[in-house]
Amino acid sequence: MPMQKLPSFSLLEASNWKDYELIDSGDGLKLERFGKFVFARPESQAMWSRALSQKDWDAAHAVFQPTAEESGGHWVEKKKLPEKWEMTYPLPNIGDLKFEVMTTPGRHLGVFPEVASHWDFMSDTIRKATRPIKVLNLFGYTGLASLAAAAAGAQVTHVDASKKSVNWARENQTLSGLSDKPIRWIVEDAIKYMQREEKRGMKYDGIILDPPKFGRGPKGEVWEVYKSLPNLFEICRACLSDNPLFVITTLYAVRASAIHVAQALDEMMKKYDGNIDSGELVTRETSANRLLSQAVFARWSSK
Repeated sequence: MPMQKLPSFSLLEASNWKDYELIDSGDGLKLERFGKFVFARPESQAMWSRALSQKDWDAAHAVFQPTAEESGGHWVEKKKLPEKWEMTYPLPNIGDLKFEVMTTPGRHLGVFPEVASHWDFMSDTIRKATRPIKVLNLFGYTGLASLAAAAAGAQVTHVDASKKSVNWARENQTLSGLSDKPIRWIVEDAIKYMQREEKRGMKYDGIILDPPKFGRGPKGEVWEVYKSLPNLFEICRACLSDNPLFVITTLYAVRASAIHVAQALDEMMKKYDGNIDSGELVTRETSANRLLSQAVFARWSSK
C-alpha cells in the first residue's frame, strides 16, 4: 500500500482578482469591494485595529448588522444598490468566469473570493490531464467551482440542497458562456445523493467538498459537519475512480485546525499514491498588507 507523506502547510492566496478587494479589516469587521460596490461585514478573525479612517468605512454602500442568532442579521443599505450585478474572475490560461452577485440574508453575496485559489489549481490540473475527467462538486452553492472545472474540460456533477443556489449557478453558467459544457445540476442532500451514486457504481476523478458548519437538506435532512463529514468522506472514497486527480475540502467557521482536516482526508485517500497539502485560505488587505484567514482546507492531488 502506498505510504502518504505528512501533509504540507500552506497559506493559499487568491491573487488574480480584479473585481474583488479586501480593502481593510479590524475590530471584528472587514471592508470589501465586490465589483463597483463596497460592503462592511462582521469578521471575528480581525482582532487588530482598522487601518483606515471611519470616513473610509462610512463610504460603504451597505453594512451587515448581525443578530444574536448565528449568521442571522440584515443589510443596512447606505447608498443605492442594484438588485444584482456582474463580476468576473480570470481563470489563468482558460478565460473569464462571469457571475452575478447580490446581498443575501445570510451576510454572503454569492461568491467566496478566497476559494479562487482552488479554482486555479483545479482548472490547471484538469486542463493538463490527457484523458476525460469527471468532477463532483458537493455543496456547490452558486456554481463557480463547477464552472471552473467545466471550462477546463471536465464533465461536472454539481450538487446542492438549495434550489435557489442551483438556479443561481445555472444563470452563472449562461452568463459565462458555458451553456454547452456538460454540467449536471442536482438539488439534493449531499449524503443521500452520494449513497445512491455508490449503489449505481458511479466514479469520479475529482471531488470538491465545501460543506457548511450546519445545514438542512430539501427534505429536512440535518447536516452537522463534525458528525456528518467522516461519513461523507467514506462514501466519497467508494465513488473515486482508480486514478483520481484531486480531492479538495474547505471548511468555514469551525474550530477544527487544518491538520485535523488533512488527517481525515489522508484516511480517505490512503490507498492512493498522492500528496496532501493543507492550511488556510487567506486574503491580503490593500490598506495594511495584512493577511486575513478565511477558512481551513485540505487538498489531495495525484503524483
